[in-house]
Amino acid sequence: MKKTSISPSTFLCPTPVALVTCRDKGGRPNIITIAWTGVICSDPPMLSISIRPSRYSHGIIRDTGEFAVNLPPVDIIRKVDLCGIISGKDVDKFAQTGLTAAEAEKISPPLIEECTICLECKLTEIIPLGVHDMFLGQIVATHVAEEALDERGGIRMEIANPLAYSPRPILQGFRRPARVVRVQPEEQ
Repeated sequence: MKKTSISPSTFLCPTPVALVTCRDKGGRPNIITIAWTGVICSDPPMLSISIRPSRYSHGIIRDTGEFAVNLPPVDIIRKVDLCGIISGKDVDKFAQTGLTAAEAEKISPPLIEECTICLECKLTEIIPLGVHDMFLGQIVATHVAEEALDERGGIRMEIANPLAYSPRPILQGFRRPARVVRVQPEEQ
């Protein structure tokens, strides 16, 4: 396959789309839509999320040291998009979207009931990178919708049907054929 050289770019794709939840010290929860996320270690289980310092959730996670990464199915794409467009500084995103906050086991921030997979995380480090800061989190609890588990405890991706981000911008799921939805995401 013939290649053309282009400027350095973030074409590592697709990446998972996540609804990251946090709760401020006053008890108010928030949701931020994130596409810059990924697994960084398997033992202990860890992941990273990258957030711009100007975002409301950045300060909450920095100050509390806890967050949850919730992987939404394609079915709630409009709610996911809305959580990436409006700021939780002025709006209760749970009330605005109709998403359901569920109690976590080991952290204060809520999980999102409508999400197939929810990962509770404790912040271990923040790495300033440029326009984003990378938050490293140890996964302290994992929750999976029962119907998305196979008989051996693996994830049935066609049931979980998580959203994936590609830089066109396109959000898509894992069912065949994948449903492709074009949205104009706000910068993270």
